[in-house]
Amino acid sequence: MNVPKKLLYTKEHEWIKVNGDRGHVGITDYAQHHLGDIVFVELPELDEEVAQGESMGVIESVKAVATLFSPVSGRILEVNEELEEAPELLNEDPYGNWIAIVEITEQSELDDLISADEYKSYCETLE
Repeated sequence: MNVPKKLLYTKEHEWIKVNGDRGHVGITDYAQHHLGDIVFVELPELDEEVAQGESMGVIESVKAVATLFSPVSGRILEVNEELEEAPELLNEDPYGNWIAIVEITEQSELDDLISADEYKSYCETLE
């Protein structure tokens, strides 16, 4: 299982790469592996306000439908429109293919997220 050190994670299997007040958000390798072949991604709306832990989209696979939760509160600045035509990109490279960029409004919420080592240990308890 690939868990890059430079990212922060949620126990709902999202990652965020923070750069100042912006965060690229995606799903983890663990999530894409357990979902199986991803066939559809419902992206969040541009300029939508999201709260930490709130639904910001849906990912459908041949096995299941999963909710994408926002790791932080903020406003959706950009969405990865490539995923509308090629949702399988999340299976091919879940860390290279982000879903949305969020303008982080509550920096303190980053403290609620977990490190790569903590996330890896958490996933091991799920197996």
